[in-house]
Amino acid sequence: MYTKKEIWKISYPILISLVVQNLINITDTAYLGRVGEIELGASALAGVFYMAIYMIGFGFSIGSQILIGRRNGEKCYDSIGSIVLQGSLFLVALAFLLFGVSHFYAPYLMRSIISSGVVFEATMQYLDYRIYGLFFSFVAVMFRAFYVGITHTKILTVNALIMAMANIIFNYMFIFGKWGCPQMGIAGAALGSVLSEALSLLFFVVYTICKTDTSKYAFFEIRQIDVKVIGRILNISVWTMLQSFLPIITWFFFFISIEHLGERPLAISNIVRSVSTLFFMPVNAFAVTASSLVSNAIGEGNISEVIPVSRRIIGLCYMIIIPMMVLVYLFPEYVLRIYTDSSILLHDSIPALYVMLGYYFIAVPGCIWFNTMSGTGNTRSALFAELVTAVAYTLAIYFFIFYLRPDIAVCWVVEYIYWGVLLLFSFIYLKKADWQNKKI
Repeated sequence: MYTKKEIWKISYPILISLVVQNLINITDTAYLGRVGEIELGASALAGVFYMAIYMIGFGFSIGSQILIGRRNGEKCYDSIGSIVLQGSLFLVALAFLLFGVSHFYAPYLMRSIISSGVVFEATMQYLDYRIYGLFFSFVAVMFRAFYVGITHTKILTVNALIMAMANIIFNYMFIFGKWGCPQMGIAGAALGSVLSEALSLLFFVVYTICKTDTSKYAFFEIRQIDVKVIGRILNISVWTMLQSFLPIITWFFFFISIEHLGERPLAISNIVRSVSTLFFMPVNAFAVTASSLVSNAIGEGNISEVIPVSRRIIGLCYMIIIPMMVLVYLFPEYVLRIYTDSSILLHDSIPALYVMLGYYFIAVPGCIWFNTMSGTGNTRSALFAELVTAVAYTLAIYFFIFYLRPDIAVCWVVEYIYWGVLLLFSFIYLKKADWQNKKI
């Protein structure tokens, strides 16, 4: 039985790593908020577009993490190194493919869907550099999956600290042209993020070689590409790849829709998105913990622990989220001043900020139960849930934004629909489906 103390012991390094890692998003938004509203809005579009591509690789790593957790629970440690290394080789090849597709086709896509010419130019300045990050981030997510899968999560904190500090320094250097570097503006933010991702991967590689028992996990027994191992990973991961891609691509649609309302609503939405990230970090940390612990528990044969553990995790997450919500609700100006010095932009952002805060009451159980579903290994059902949710979300965006064209705060109501549908589907699955006998 996983106690609250044990859950917290695994969760807090993931949480800290996510907090520090997401300083990259906060740093980019805060710096670019001082450059201009166009750059602030364009970084939202380009950032979400890059994130949609990144989530394909991240989804592969989530499937790998589920498999690693199951093998770790079964004590089949010598199978884990093969999963990590074969998965990394696959992701390197995938990075080359996605880089090529983005490099040649992203300009045509962005030109067709962005109405403002200056926003389009700024978006492409960011993407031209940012897309190189795929080669580093895709391999890094496999190391993250390894350490989460074996429940040794403390190293994630150190890695995230290195990555965040590097990003702050590199952004300062290249956005504003400090210490002899060229003043690159929004392109400098992208370059800084790429360099920090490269440093993050280097740290993971060095730490794993020097500090991890590589013989236990048979890391260096790999001599060639093993199609069978990659196939087993894909049997789980292909669904988590699509499952991870769908919510980001629909979120990209949300920001494209906002862009058609004007440059000011787009800038406001990027600020609110960045503040929302502060709340999603603990939710995501506990959700990742739920997936890992569920996978390990099933591997150990302790199926009866799955539902009680997920409930404990939800309770712990609320204990962090609700005080944060109260503080931001009472003192919104202090939070928003991180991102902008403009009193008008700050004032206009507060209503949308309040709307965003409310949906976390349903996002907490929705996200954790959804990841519990994935942790059972039934990633096809998880994909179906995400697909149904994405359709409902897209229809809501079309109705609220394109049809009603309301104030920006009302546009954020669509997030309630997304998390409400996902929560309902996940709850029904865990109550009614036969997930206890799923073999992977």
